[in-house]
Amino acid sequence: MGNMNEIPVKDLVQDTYFSKPVLLDQDYILLSTETPVSQTLIKHLIEWGYRKVYSEGVPQQIIPDADEEGATSAENGNPVVAVNAGDGERLERVRAFYEQFAAFVESVYDRYVTKSELVLAEISVRIKALCELIAENRRFILRVQSLVQPHPNYLVSHSTRTTVLSIVVGSALKLPNHRLIELGTAALLHEIGMVRLPPQLYMASRQLSPQERKSITAHPILGYNVLKDKQVPLAISLAALEHHERMNGTGYPRGLAGDKISLYSRIIAVACSFDAVTASRPFKEAKTGYSGMVDLLKNEGKRYDDTVIRALVYSLSIYPIGSYVLLTNGKPAQVVDVNPENPRFPIVQMVGMRTPDGKDLIARTAETGVRILRPMTPEEIRELSKDASPS
Repeated sequence: MGNMNEIPVKDLVQDTYFSKPVLLDQDYILLSTETPVSQTLIKHLIEWGYRKVYSEGVPQQIIPDADEEGATSAENGNPVVAVNAGDGERLERVRAFYEQFAAFVESVYDRYVTKSELVLAEISVRIKALCELIAENRRFILRVQSLVQPHPNYLVSHSTRTTVLSIVVGSALKLPNHRLIELGTAALLHEIGMVRLPPQLYMASRQLSPQERKSITAHPILGYNVLKDKQVPLAISLAALEHHERMNGTGYPRGLAGDKISLYSRIIAVACSFDAVTASRPFKEAKTGYSGMVDLLKNEGKRYDDTVIRALVYSLSIYPIGSYVLLTNGKPAQVVDVNPENPRFPIVQMVGMRTPDGKDLIARTAETGVRILRPMTPEEIRELSKDASPS
């Protein structure tokens, strides 16, 4: 068989892939690169008397010392299966931090409502810690956002998620640390004007009437006045005022356009809008992260800053980190990291597939190998959760 590698059938491992097609003989292709070895195939080969198969490639080995991100790179776009060592513990630590941060956001809003108190120095310290966490754990905190149950107070959940997304985007845009802290503070406080409105408006579990929606549009001005009264720096206050302005001039309250809108406001506008369409509310079904990202990429009417949208896409991928997807090999997976070279082909964790020693399996999707077929539906995700629950 020329330069083909001989692979003993007894050495084949279930659910692994080969980097090149596997042949039974000179003419018969047994497995393509996107088809895993199955236990049934191994059994039949043994029953049929075959002792070897052939391939110019190699089985994707389990690599105990994968790179620090937990997944090795792939040559020629082929998927790689690797060990995700220690990620479970790291994910739980990030989750604990995230939940503590969300509780802090709740306290910021509660203290302003009950005591008219807003301690900017305290907020800055918490945002600095969040920036440092995101710098080391971006992919983990984005996964956590998809795992944590939303807070009963939508303002708390929305402000928390928007803050994380804004800092992620700001980092992708190479903002220096002091500006990331300013941006994060602005994102945390961008909805502060809402609490100056009747709670039945911003806490509503139903669609608002046209008159109520008109009343809601006052919150940017109210928020700006709150922050101005507390002597918050102008860059932060402007983000509260301008986060509903749009690049084409169709936003509110002042109808600003283009670079007349501050950079923080343009970043928060994208993060805020993405979170709003992908968050579940009592009166509307959430869009999938994929649908929300596609809508942003279309940027109909050029409402958002294209540079900011690209930064979000390259930070989360087209199928955002945390999304559950169905692969072309029929396997379910969760997106766990981006591919910096192409956001269409993120890195995924195979659901229900582990190494012989019980560690998670990671695959790099690619155009020529295993790739994402589509997002999983909410019903399919619920079924996955049931299957994963102890009986």
